[in-house]
Amino acid sequence: MISRQQLVDQIKRKKSFLCVGLDTDIDKIPSFLKEYPDPIFEFNKRIIDATRDLCVSYKPNAAFYEAHGVAGLQSLVATWKYLPEDCLNIIDAKRGDIGNTSDMYARAFLDEGAAGMSFDAITVSPYMGNDTVSSYLAYPGKWVILLALTSSVGSKDFQYLKTEDGFLYEVVIKKANTWAGADHMMFVVGATKSTEFTNIRKIAPDNFLLVPGVGAQGGSLADVCQYGITKDCGLLVNASRSIIYASNGADFADAARAEALKMQQQMQVELEKAGVI
Repeated sequence: MISRQQLVDQIKRKKSFLCVGLDTDIDKIPSFLKEYPDPIFEFNKRIIDATRDLCVSYKPNAAFYEAHGVAGLQSLVATWKYLPEDCLNIIDAKRGDIGNTSDMYARAFLDEGAAGMSFDAITVSPYMGNDTVSSYLAYPGKWVILLALTSSVGSKDFQYLKTEDGFLYEVVIKKANTWAGADHMMFVVGATKSTEFTNIRKIAPDNFLLVPGVGAQGGSLADVCQYGITKDCGLLVNASRSIIYASNGADFADAARAEALKMQQQMQVELEKAGVI
């Protein structure tokens, strides 16, 4: 398990707040890998080996593994076991149920004795309230990463609905911070919403924010940092396709490293500018 202080220390040591998303699509990986017994794991393994010194977190997306049934879950377990111990490992599952169902989701991803995996953190949809989150917070030391303001076009459908206490996404953040402190609660905020970070920092000044959308989705790292960085950094910027699919040839791992290094170098500049390092 990775504590907040361990995460901050790693950010300072690696001069990076990069999270590499392992959204591994069997149809997009180099064809020669399909000769291996577990092509998905082989791809992930090489990506991890190429980037582990440049990032502080990895984030497999559960859907890309569940789509392959038992074999896909075996690839996910193998990937989790291979992830570096010093990196925060996040399962991007976006679960959002309550009661016994929520308990079983938590067991599946957080209890190694049950399903062979024990991720440090899990993404959760908050729509059904506290009952959606409590099952995951029951595991000591684990993080819940709550969907708050996403980069999707559909975010306008619900997240910007006005209430007596502000936009719905603001209500979600305020309420969630009464369930757990900044040592165990993060929020997903899309990079394409960078100007909203100033507002979010007023209601979540200390929480880490998981930020997708930089890279293939066109979000700006500089804008995210301008509005969202804190004295402890407070950001995990995720990049998936722009790194793991930088090449579909035999050099895919080297190409992934080159893209990750480019982001790490940009992050180092931002960390220095903010006085974090």
